[in-house]
Amino acid sequence: MKKQAVVAGFVLLSFTLPLKATAASFTKFYVFGDSLSDTGNVFTATGGLVAPTTAIPQEPPYFQGRFSNQQVWVDYLGDQLGLTPSPYITLNPTIPNQGINFAVGGASSGQGNAVVPNAPLPGVLEQVGLLTQPILQVNQKLDPNALYAVWGGANDYVFGQATNATQTAQNLSDAVGLLASSGAKNILVFNLPDLGKIPFAFATEQSNNLTALTNDHNNKLAEELGKFSNNSDLNLISVDVFSLFNQVQANPGKFGFKDVTNPCLVGNFQTIISVCPQPNDYLFFDSVHPTTGVHQLVANAALAAIEAKSVPEPAINLGILALGAFGAVGVVKRQQKRSAGRIFDAQLALADSLSDRCNTPASTLLPRGDATRT
Repeated sequence: MKKQAVVAGFVLLSFTLPLKATAASFTKFYVFGDSLSDTGNVFTATGGLVAPTTAIPQEPPYFQGRFSNQQVWVDYLGDQLGLTPSPYITLNPTIPNQGINFAVGGASSGQGNAVVPNAPLPGVLEQVGLLTQPILQVNQKLDPNALYAVWGGANDYVFGQATNATQTAQNLSDAVGLLASSGAKNILVFNLPDLGKIPFAFATEQSNNLTALTNDHNNKLAEELGKFSNNSDLNLISVDVFSLFNQVQANPGKFGFKDVTNPCLVGNFQTIISVCPQPNDYLFFDSVHPTTGVHQLVANAALAAIEAKSVPEPAINLGILALGAFGAVGVVKRQQKRSAGRIFDAQLALADSLSDRCNTPASTLLPRGDATRT
């Protein structure tokens, strides 16, 4: 089958123009990750639906369980795809949904939580298991027409004890492999922005170390993902967040930002000291997490990568389809056609498997008063 080369590099137009998924049509949207992708799991687990001002993250100034001032990339990309994944902790098993968001703030790349190690909160690889294990137990496969997104690793380096990227990259590669072996065909994978440039790194004098770990992570992750190149049935879509953040920080005015160094919010997720009057002027909302404008750029970059895999070669209309695969030229399979289909019976099995976790008292999931959560 004919294959398509992905050109390394970003085109600024792809970050600034609103895009529509005209060539790709997915039946569902599943997300696995950490606080950059969490749309309410930690918030609900810490009592946010009852007492939002004492939950993690505190609302306000955080937005509806997101670790940002407004929507995150999952929301923006979901809007473009016409799909809204439900946070798994609040999943209602009686209602067919458009996908599930398993992402949990503080999630490690593998098992558990790098910020709250004794809490029953799943890491990224563990999150994938929450979806795949119930599906396989009822002798079914994952929906091949759904979109699956994997983004993690930052907590291993910022809050965990990882001194190199070997295990973290392997965990994320294993997550992709588990999805693929369970029937997933369309998998988005994100690399990391330069963690040495986040305000937390400067405040804790870890900038050089975190930059080195980021480079190690992105290189090793690219190597791991390269092992899937012979799988002609897999549409592996890489999103180069590292290059995106570097371009924004090098030319903030082109993207509408005025401050790409300091956080808008001073304090932590529960103890807010001050919040700037114009958060969208800032790249960072707090010392770790970006503002909603950055999340929209990430969503646009992801959609551009999806579109690049979904149109006949060599049409790179308006330049918006030239999205790099982690800064390297890779060979990927072009998507053919997608048909409608659902796996509702398997969804019910999944919901049953999650019921115990959903019913866990919030007080047992996350302790209060930790000043370094993500």
